[in-house]
Amino acid sequence: MSPPEHGPDRRTLIADTAIALVAAGGLRALTHRAVDGAARLPAGSTSYYFRTRTALIAACYQRLAELDLADFDGDGPPQPLPDRAAAAAALAGLLYRWLTEGRARQLARFELSLEAARNPELETDFHRAGRASRARAAGILAALGADRPEAAADLLVAWADGLLYDRLAGAFARSRPAPDLAELTSVTRRMIDAVLR
Repeated sequence: MSPPEHGPDRRTLIADTAIALVAAGGLRALTHRAVDGAARLPAGSTSYYFRTRTALIAACYQRLAELDLADFDGDGPPQPLPDRAAAAAALAGLLYRWLTEGRARQLARFELSLEAARNPELETDFHRAGRASRARAAGILAALGADRPEAAADLLVAWADGLLYDRLAGAFARSRPAPDLAELTSVTRRMIDAVLR
């Protein structure tokens, strides 16, 4: 089978469409045919690039990591990092973005992460996708004086993920007020202070 006609970003289009389908309908909505239809691609295009569902999900992990890092690099702390307050404000801005305009993508990320817990074939791809954000966090925490920046980064990322999950899908997610940047800044400052102790 020859590749379908495409531009240079066909794989990206497929991954973005797959992520959007998972965000809207959960993993049950993710099929090769559904991606072809939603992306307006010729039938068989998704399976040409990603032969199996596992390969398609792995592509989603990679794309989610790329998008999260792009957000981080665009909205993250200035370099060199001036102080804890600036780091907290930057992290709060990032979380606010992911709770508002990036909400669907983060819901898809949580949904897709559960699949890695069930499917050993996906573990390596999932862990690889998560390393870059932890490395960025470790670099910032090292600049702020963390004795063990990697361990501190693991804790900070876990707290941030927990906060996102609670606000997006937790028991009271639907009844909570809209995200508040000032509150998030206060919370992230406490998180950063705690991991730097």
